[in-house]
Amino acid sequence: MAKAVRFHTTGGPEVLCYEDVEVGEPTAGQVRLRHEAVGLNFADTYFRSGLYPVPLPAGMGVEAAGVVEAVGPDVTNVAVGDRVTYTGFLNTLGAYSTERLIPAAPLIKLPASISCETAAAMTMRGLTSSYLLRRIYAFKSGDTVLLHAAAGGVGLIVSQWAKLLGLTVIGTVSSEAKAAVARAHGCDHTIDYSREDVAKRVRELTDGAGVNVVFDSVGKDTFEASLDSLKRRGLMVCVGTASGPIPPFNPQLLAMKGSLYMTRPALADYISDPAEKAELAAELFDHVGAGRISIEINQRYALEDAAQAHRDLESRKTTGSSVFVI
Repeated sequence: MAKAVRFHTTGGPEVLCYEDVEVGEPTAGQVRLRHEAVGLNFADTYFRSGLYPVPLPAGMGVEAAGVVEAVGPDVTNVAVGDRVTYTGFLNTLGAYSTERLIPAAPLIKLPASISCETAAAMTMRGLTSSYLLRRIYAFKSGDTVLLHAAAGGVGLIVSQWAKLLGLTVIGTVSSEAKAAVARAHGCDHTIDYSREDVAKRVRELTDGAGVNVVFDSVGKDTFEASLDSLKRRGLMVCVGTASGPIPPFNPQLLAMKGSLYMTRPALADYISDPAEKAELAAELFDHVGAGRISIEINQRYALEDAAQAHRDLESRKTTGSSVFVI
């Protein structure tokens, strides 16, 4: 019997239940997938809390990697025995499981150089990093970015990739330990937001100019400082809301602070086209497989410990990537 983490009501980590589930056989367009590792992402907490509403009861998690055990009719992109990874949104919800049925469309074949554990730790974070650096803004060598949560899973990948592009990275962190991690992965400068004025420090580091782009995954708590860190006509990229949603504001604020641009992208819109997803994944896999980007798996959990994993994530005790090992 397969196992899965599910929730029957929204709330804190305590609502997560480790249950027996029947998997069944794949129908048209589906595969049965045996997981080897499952990714832990902050977005998972949004489903659990009800911020992202879904019909209940529901499975948990949107990212995992494993081996195809069976394929249904009309599946042509993968075959039995293929090692694959996936990430998505509603179409992949239910990743916290030992085995599952899943549409074949989101699946990405893994090259031999990428293990399932590495893939589960990086598919969402890596593809997010890929579109942030390769689709959002026409970066050129010498540009400067402000990266919030620089010691997190996305932060560590973005920092390393940014250095390959010749960018200067200023990263925010909450402790000296996290600052050391961020610097080891490419951050040129770190700012401890718990005791430093972020925008003031950014201006000091950029000789008053500000940064070209801010990647802000924190949201409410960092929004104002992010805007105040941008140079004239700079780009604010709201890529997450770990501290809560950004309060409503008058767009005139963007004009007052230097004719700023602002976007709130979603990964789903950058991987909906199979050709674009393949291109983003190929560049990511090439960098990781060649060792130019390292994936730091700093926390490993058993699937039955999902509630504790969520507590650790929400209390900001984690660095790098976290996975459930099956």
